[in-house]
Amino acid sequence: MRATAVRRTALAASAAALALLATACGGSSDADAQDGKDGKGAANGSSSAPKAPAKALTAAELEKATLAQGDVKGTKITKAGPADEVPADGIKVDKEACLPIAHAMSGVPQEGAAATTKRKVIDEPKKTDEKSLEDLAEGEAEDLFKDAFNLTSTAVVLSSYEGTAGPDAFATLKKAAADCAGGFTATIDKTPTKVASITEEKVTGGDEAAAWTVTSEADGDTVPLKLAVLRKEGTVATFFAFNLAAAGGEGVKFELPAAVVAAQDKKLA
Repeated sequence: MRATAVRRTALAASAAALALLATACGGSSDADAQDGKDGKGAANGSSSAPKAPAKALTAAELEKATLAQGDVKGTKITKAGPADEVPADGIKVDKEACLPIAHAMSGVPQEGAAATTKRKVIDEPKKTDEKSLEDLAEGEAEDLFKDAFNLTSTAVVLSSYEGTAGPDAFATLKKAAADCAGGFTATIDKTPTKVASITEEKVTGGDEAAAWTVTSEADGDTVPLKLAVLRKEGTVATFFAFNLAAAGGEGVKFELPAAVVAAQDKKLA
């Protein structure tokens, strides 16, 4: 795989995924059914405000609502550690309107969060036939290598907000995605990252939801990343995902981590 300038959190997640490759464990991904309303919303990023001002979940309540090991089949779920933290003041953008996107990419909650939890969800390696390299037919070794790196890592940030701050946080991120569809440059922990484009994807969940493909660019190479957000009352979940094989230009079709989104939606219901 060729080197790519992916953000600090993504690199930390990829290192964890590579560590999983060294184990003999395997698993299969099982996408849970997603329920909820279509999260298209208005083009200007407006949000569907709750019927009554929401009461923010406490830190303890938010912890119970956060994804845990076993909630998403075929994945390993762990708490984010110090190496995954990026301070908000360490994030700069060349377009101020794009700062909410840079924050979401870095695991930083939108302004006003009363409590926050962070998790890393990493696909487990798929089981393969135990053949030696000498026994593999022509092309099998390449396919085996590609499959081994076809792992998606997702950073999940769950934040609770008081009153209308949750819908406002959702609307802010959605508006930023629309305003910055043509791209921007973010400097995260002194490392510049060029976002070439942001395109909308379809997703459902919570009271409202939205998702995008964020295409990063480095040294002439493009790296597809996935960003999603859903809101349930005063709680907002953001998901930022990448795939090792897709990041390495292996021609892998990289989908939104729908099973992860659905599992978090289920725990917030």
